[in-house]
Amino acid sequence: MTASPPFLGLPDRLANGGKPRAVIFGAGHGSTYPGQDSSGYALAADAIRAASQFDAGLVGHWDFDLGGPLFNGGPVCCIDAGDVPTTMHDNAGNRARIEAKTREVLALQAVPIMLGGDDSVVIPFLAGFAGHGPVWILQIDAHIDWRDEVHGERHGYSSPMRRASEMPHVAGMVQVGLRSVGSARHGEIEAARRFGSRFVTAREIHAQGVEAALRHIPEGARVVVTLDCDGLDPGIMPGVAARTPGGLTYTQAIDLIAGLGRQARIAGFDLVELYPPADMDGLSAQTAARLVINAIGAIVRQDGSV
Repeated sequence: MTASPPFLGLPDRLANGGKPRAVIFGAGHGSTYPGQDSSGYALAADAIRAASQFDAGLVGHWDFDLGGPLFNGGPVCCIDAGDVPTTMHDNAGNRARIEAKTREVLALQAVPIMLGGDDSVVIPFLAGFAGHGPVWILQIDAHIDWRDEVHGERHGYSSPMRRASEMPHVAGMVQVGLRSVGSARHGEIEAARRFGSRFVTAREIHAQGVEAALRHIPEGARVVVTLDCDGLDPGIMPGVAARTPGGLTYTQAIDLIAGLGRQARIAGFDLVELYPPADMDGLSAQTAARLVINAIGAIVRQDGSV
């Protein structure tokens, strides 16, 4: 199968050796559970890139989500660096390569934007911020992801926030979009609360708006956004493995990203858990592409260094 063109047709390097503000890369496999198959998730990055081609020729146009063109009247300052090479069940190797790529992007003083992959790729992505902290985490997800281990694996898709809580450079965590029963056992809720994680349910966002989440983020904090596609309502994001009614709307998600960009600093962004085999007419991939575009726009509009 031929790989999709780069996200939005972006270059893999800037002209004249310029430094990018943001660098996109894909990571298909992370730490897959024994006996499970993550190959469906590995299709996600190219599905998102393919969906972004609808907007590729319109980058200079007015974007009503952003209140102006994507790059805010400036030159293109985001690149697509392609995919980190990953292999299903090479869990330790995958983690090492994803963490190394994240560190490489941060060394450029750019914001890494990772396209997963299941939620296990988030663990090495966040680990890559060691030496670039402190950072807060804003997680958009139906689930809290605090399992300590599953089938003997401590770095799988059910454990990213638990592992993040153990990272010294992670200063705090806000978890948004929670609903239904998910993976949260009583002990995991207690562990998250002991760490100090702030829970914001989807119903609270529906009732109070995105301020219900943003009020927990300190002004000026450096924040890594991790967006699990099942955090959005399956009516607009059906291409996930765990469809759960009542999730965030597209508008709530982009308002959360934009509000965070104004209040704090987006230091990193990942979008995970898109499962193309369950998508409907490409709707999820198109929504995911627009979410990434909004993240780029928010990053571009941040003043000063990343």
